[in-house]
Amino acid sequence: MKKSNISNSRTDYFSVDFIDHKLVFLDQTGLPLKEDYINTTSYERIAEAIEKLEVRGAPLIGICAAYALTLSLKDISKEKWNKEFNKAFDRLAGTRPTAVNLFWAIDEMKKVFEENNNSENLYEILLARAKEIHNDDIEKCRKIGENGLRIFKHKSRILTHCNTGKLATGGEGTAFNVIKTGYKNGLVEFVYADETRPLLQGLRLTSFELEKNNIPFNVQSDSSAASLMREGKVDFVVVGADRIVLNGDTANKIGTYNLAISANYHNVPFYVAAPSTTIDKKTASGDDIKIEFRSKKELTELNGQKITPDNYEVYSPAFDVTPAHLITGIITEKDVYTFPYNFLNE
Repeated sequence: MKKSNISNSRTDYFSVDFIDHKLVFLDQTGLPLKEDYINTTSYERIAEAIEKLEVRGAPLIGICAAYALTLSLKDISKEKWNKEFNKAFDRLAGTRPTAVNLFWAIDEMKKVFEENNNSENLYEILLARAKEIHNDDIEKCRKIGENGLRIFKHKSRILTHCNTGKLATGGEGTAFNVIKTGYKNGLVEFVYADETRPLLQGLRLTSFELEKNNIPFNVQSDSSAASLMREGKVDFVVVGADRIVLNGDTANKIGTYNLAISANYHNVPFYVAAPSTTIDKKTASGDDIKIEFRSKKELTELNGQKITPDNYEVYSPAFDVTPAHLITGIITEKDVYTFPYNFLNE
């Protein structure tokens, strides 16, 4: 494993790549102050990166997991393939429970493994499928950005929550690419980025990406969103998703539900942008979504420094569920859909 530092002055950046049979990913925990790229051939290191949020975002987690399963067979003798692949599969499946893209991607890789586990070229076959998953997400992001142009009525001020750009996907992003594509077409006036407590993905990551793309913005506390809407400063809200279920209920970063309620009260349109791989057709409603809970330290410590006594109890879900009726539209690579979301049953 190798870590390299890239100056914060460079304008290009990427979240993940597969170079010389190594996964190279940007350690997002150092952003926006440090751009450290880590390269590894270890599926265990990739699993740790997913758990520690060094890589995060539903589509990106799935891509990294696909490459990790490929690497689990690198330089492994054929008689150990089943043991090592299944060990890696179980390890990756246990990293984060809410993002459906993770399970979609590793299930896809398992199908390829089972169909080709007598082939001498199994590693190459797995790698080809992982690259397909990566490239497919790049294309889905492009189409989401294009479809997102349809929600603009005029040059707009947009509020977003958490991070949904390159740092969350294999391509240019989901909700972020709606913003970016809109900006390129002269349709974005300003962006309000929620700080996104408790790990500040908006403050650290979305602001980083907005600055890299020269899009005018400011960051505000999550609790400021309703005030901005009341003052008429927000034309619409667009966020990403970690899981969309059959009735349109959507799991996303904690605080999204609050935002949807505020938007509904103030008659501000509220959109979700996500690839079709985020749609979970096995789950009927948001009540059935398993929500990940994070360590209490993510609230009780700041940069490793304690800010409360150890005995304080903490409620720390990573996600919440927004009911479908609060969502104005769901933007995928296929179309822009509106409530009721009957297309999810197709």
